[in-house]
Amino acid sequence: MTTTEQELESRLWDAANALRGPVDPADFKTYVFPMLFWKWISDTWVHEHDAALDEYGDDLDDEIEADFHRFEMPEGTLWSETTTKVKNLGAEIARTFQRIEKANPRSLAGVFGDASWGNKERIPEAALLDLIRAFNKIRLDPTTVSHDLLGAGYEYLLKNFADESGKKAGEFFTPREVVNLLVEILEPQPGESVYDPACGSGGMLVATINQLRDAGLDHRTLRLYGQEINLTTSSIARMNLFLHEIEDFEIKRGDTLRAPAFKETNGAVRRFDAVIANPPFSLANWGADRWATDPRARFGVPPAKNGDFAFIQHMISSMNPGTGRVGVVMPHGALVRTGTEASIRRGLVEADLLEAVIGLPPNLFYSTDIPTCILIFRDKKPADREKKVLVIDGSARFEKTVNRNSMTATDVAVLIDAYRRGAVPSETNGINVRLVPLEEIASREFDLRLGHYIQVAAEQAADIGSVLMAYADTRQRRISAEIDMFRRLEAAGIDLSAFEVSNG
Repeated sequence: MTTTEQELESRLWDAANALRGPVDPADFKTYVFPMLFWKWISDTWVHEHDAALDEYGDDLDDEIEADFHRFEMPEGTLWSETTTKVKNLGAEIARTFQRIEKANPRSLAGVFGDASWGNKERIPEAALLDLIRAFNKIRLDPTTVSHDLLGAGYEYLLKNFADESGKKAGEFFTPREVVNLLVEILEPQPGESVYDPACGSGGMLVATINQLRDAGLDHRTLRLYGQEINLTTSSIARMNLFLHEIEDFEIKRGDTLRAPAFKETNGAVRRFDAVIANPPFSLANWGADRWATDPRARFGVPPAKNGDFAFIQHMISSMNPGTGRVGVVMPHGALVRTGTEASIRRGLVEADLLEAVIGLPPNLFYSTDIPTCILIFRDKKPADREKKVLVIDGSARFEKTVNRNSMTATDVAVLIDAYRRGAVPSETNGINVRLVPLEEIASREFDLRLGHYIQVAAEQAADIGSVLMAYADTRQRRISAEIDMFRRLEAAGIDLSAFEVSNG
């Protein structure tokens, strides 16, 4: 009997709630996703074994059966074999995960993450037993739960875990309306490569597959790549892609800015057709000391206390010549900050790589309520957009929800239409659009705040961090200018006793 989406979601959430109390809701994902993945591969293995037995009967041997299985499950590692153990259950589960990973080194190494299953302070055995009992009510073999349904259930859990985690959710979850907007703009095509250098739980990569499926295109030829610094989150991303029946992908754990995982034999970063990301905003201590001679710093080394333009330059370095395009979520501060960032911004604009700036509604994200935008870059822009930047204000296209704002499918569609047309689709959609010549941007000293070029509909709170950084930068330049002036005056023999150098 097949399971409905509502039934699956209800049972999955019951499993998560089995941990409520002894386990912090922000940690639910650490335990629930590995158990869900294990239950799925275990139930699927049993289903495949039964199919092999039905076809070959007494003639079935290990060599024949191996062709029926996607993953190898060593003896004693099935769900029914391990979860019935009565002593040190958490430690038994940890050993089972290690054995499964070891038996599938190319596909599953490290996929279960690093949760401390045997630590009864972290997850008491009573909570673990409740979690197992909840999953015992869910059959996850292909005849009961399709891949589409299983993927939808996984997304349901991700969304609910994000709601439960609050601001911590920004580390692994991007609101799906933002993901869909980015993917629709970049329009990945069959046979292309897609790369997310800050992939979180893999939502953007999954969305590229879903877009092709929904359009009736062959998604099987799409090649997906991602890097994620957090071990648990990178494991969740891999499980996410497996559960969505995606085969051709590589998710690597590591620090993208310090040690990019995807490189050519000559040491250069690998290039992809579409590069898409929602990187951590204004990341401090991102590794600026290593970028002085890094080829990715084509337009300059960003400030040590803010890695926004490090991610942008990494992504631009990672796009294919000709076909390459980049879509990245950024705080509005990246549009206006002065100093080195203004110099980098100028270089990007003058190189005619920046195609569009799209202002998003306020308070969309779990991790921050500062104003945000999407920046679109292309290695080769359409002829009608060369030497111009498309500026779109979508800040009024949202609905208020309990904890944050959200965009409807219609809101997303309106912004996509505005981007593709380069003009306002109708008089009543609440957005403003304009193609701005590069000369006008240069006259504004490459300040890209939307209000310089179009009327901005929604009032947005100031990005206090960006304001303070801009103030500190301006103050330091004033002090340096004063010191230089007094040195020159002193060298000219002018009495400085009547002057006082300001220290701010």
